[in-house]
Amino acid sequence: MKKLNCLIVDDEPPAHRVLEKYITKINSLELTGNCYTAFDAIDLLYHNAVDILFLDIEMPELSGLDMLKTLSNPPAVILTTAYSQFALEGYELGVVDYLLKPIRFERFLKSISRIIERKDFVAGNSFDYFFVKADGIQHKINFDDIRFIEAFGNFVKVHLNQHTLLSAETMTEIQHRLPETIFLRVHKSFIINIKRVVMIEGNQIFVGNEILPIGTSFKVETLKFFGIK
Repeated sequence: MKKLNCLIVDDEPPAHRVLEKYITKINSLELTGNCYTAFDAIDLLYHNAVDILFLDIEMPELSGLDMLKTLSNPPAVILTTAYSQFALEGYELGVVDYLLKPIRFERFLKSISRIIERKDFVAGNSFDYFFVKADGIQHKINFDDIRFIEAFGNFVKVHLNQHTLLSAETMTEIQHRLPETIFLRVHKSFIINIKRVVMIEGNQIFVGNEILPIGTSFKVETLKFFGIK
């Protein structure tokens, strides 16, 4: 799977360490570089392909917003700052999201999900859907419409917003066709859409109005994915 190249631009080293830690938690992200001034970042962007730019606003000599105004074709931009008063100007410049420091992992993950949706970065291709065969018909399913997938004997149930499809695929087969950035296997019998998760309590994960079990062998990876210790 193609990874999204990330660049961190911030004049404070501790901010780099936080974002670096979060980036390593997500398989679809890869750190391309660290810059401590806007001028260094402009040079790096000129010579390297960057998909996501984590950009601090308050920096010496040239602010993040002023730097952004100089870019003719910027990557997806997530502003990172301790000050909320710049949010409106940032969105007017087309940024994807605005993260206030200290940045929580759950909020970071939400920003990444927005970029994945915006870039249609799904399983290494440009699609945000796949086809599932049920009742002899190939159904086009948007990934966002899937709540969770459940093993059902030799079949799988694909639980959608309004209905359920029964397909003669195995859990492993269907898991390999789903983007790892959106779907997570939390039990031998359940794959969830991470966008639908509202709460985790003990060995249970709440997906919308459904309460699903977290398998013992899946719990460590599930908690790690969501940045829970």
